[in-house]
Amino acid sequence: MQPPHVKNLALLGATGSIGASALSVVDSFPDRFRVVSMSAGRNLEAFLPLVAAYRPKVVSVKNAEDADRLRREFPGLLVGSGERGLVDVATHPDVEIVLGGVVGSAGLSSAYEAARLGKVLALANKEALVVAGELVMGAARASGAAVIPVDSEHCALHQALRCGTREEVARLVLTASGGPFRKRGIETFGAITVADALAHPTWKMGPKITVDSATMMNKGLEVIEARWLFDVPGSSIGVVLHPQSIVHSMVEWVDGSVVAQMSPNDMRFPILYALTWPERIPTPLGRLELESLGKLEFFPCDEQRYPAVRLAYAALEAGGSAPAVLNAANEVAVQAFLDGVLSFPAVVETVARVLGNHRPEALGSVAQALEWDAWARREAESLLPASPARTAGQRPA
Repeated sequence: MQPPHVKNLALLGATGSIGASALSVVDSFPDRFRVVSMSAGRNLEAFLPLVAAYRPKVVSVKNAEDADRLRREFPGLLVGSGERGLVDVATHPDVEIVLGGVVGSAGLSSAYEAARLGKVLALANKEALVVAGELVMGAARASGAAVIPVDSEHCALHQALRCGTREEVARLVLTASGGPFRKRGIETFGAITVADALAHPTWKMGPKITVDSATMMNKGLEVIEARWLFDVPGSSIGVVLHPQSIVHSMVEWVDGSVVAQMSPNDMRFPILYALTWPERIPTPLGRLELESLGKLEFFPCDEQRYPAVRLAYAALEAGGSAPAVLNAANEVAVQAFLDGVLSFPAVVETVARVLGNHRPEALGSVAQALEWDAWARREAESLLPASPARTAGQRPA
């Protein structure tokens, strides 16, 4: 029996929660994966031992000072920084699979370039498709690149869609845990603390994504992501609450059948699927014990409790630059909440105000998408308490 082909990986966001899960998968299958390149943000102390352990050919970090330290500690290692460094990590000629685990629009350029070059793009960075989904998927079609989603919901849809043709699909259904405030009185939302919002009931994630889950903006962004990944209109994508987070999403077929994908709520499962696609391989990661589940519950998504979902549908309907503006404003507002500047309800309120000040334009390039991203960040910053006001609605410089 021939040994398996060793796949060369680029890991973007090595020190984050996706990066940790991905490296756990790599460690579980040392005969199948090799980390050729990797990146981190500002967490250099956590990144240094990873570079020493995995010995990649090229790495990148957020700022130039950290890059200089890496060069001193690892003579001969190719080290980059900033957006250019991320692109270099993703496009190294030896890389076959790019695992995009960078949070936010910062991961857009590297995802786009990987798709343009025909790499397999294992995408955990939903914002790349929210900001410029038509451009990224267009680049993938032109090069023949496969885009395999790592988000548990979209990975579930990718698997369920293998059961039939696209013409047989009636609806895609994204599941959501509902976050920590599914039963909390809406009248008390103004008193929600950062610690409250970060106490997710079923998943362990980074702070930004965890807050997005609490507001359900995360689910709204996933609706936009699903529209581009699977080439379906927003009207054919639904959202239901599923507090157990065991059914990761479902496909409803025209004959009334529903195919759901289930697995433990552990990101290593969708990562393993994306890295081994189109194969399925035996795994030591454990099994779903159906007998222990007890019950699986599903509830409608309450728009009054989760206005972010409705806002995301509106941005998708507006099209063009609107999703990029939605995402960028949300990144600023979430950080302001984490910094104690905004209340929890003000996060979505701020995003809505920025989106209301925007006039959507068609996007012709990644650069244009990032211009609108920058505009939305400035607009959101101007709306924060004690921020200097600026004229609303200006076109990006």
